[in-house]
Amino acid sequence: MEGRENAIKTDAPNGELHLSTLHAADQPAREAAARILHEAFADPDRYGLERIVEQLQPTAPPFYRHFFICRQQDEVVGVGGIKAADWASDTHILYLSAVAEHARGQGIARALIAARIAWVMENFPHGRVLVSTARTRRFARLGFRLMGKREAGGRRLMLLEF
Repeated sequence: MEGRENAIKTDAPNGELHLSTLHAADQPAREAAARILHEAFADPDRYGLERIVEQLQPTAPPFYRHFFICRQQDEVVGVGGIKAADWASDTHILYLSAVAEHARGQGIARALIAARIAWVMENFPHGRVLVSTARTRRFARLGFRLMGKREAGGRRLMLLEF
């Protein structure tokens, strides 16, 4: 999915939705993605705008960061990242994912999750994907399983092995 753009099959009321890689040279899309993430995360100490902008910069393997965006017409309405864990080999982390408030309920979050899982499976022969989430049923439907019994801040750690 590196250079491709994929349409999302949905009943979007405001036009067709398109998923694509967030490219380093697309500064307007980066700024829009940063705004969506900053508005979605209500923790300025952990997720300040400066940190989010820095995290949106792609990095090369082995410690890569890769982001996807969803556009509705010409507006970026969703963003989701995946990165290599720097503390465990063959381990990938879904992170920094959000959908603009006015675009929620159209399947954008699910499509961003699916795109990131497909990307990691296309680019790595085996491994595991971790996510910290409050939406355990959403991820369980995709084959993730709960790890441990502890909950932190309403979130649970989940794992998908491939």
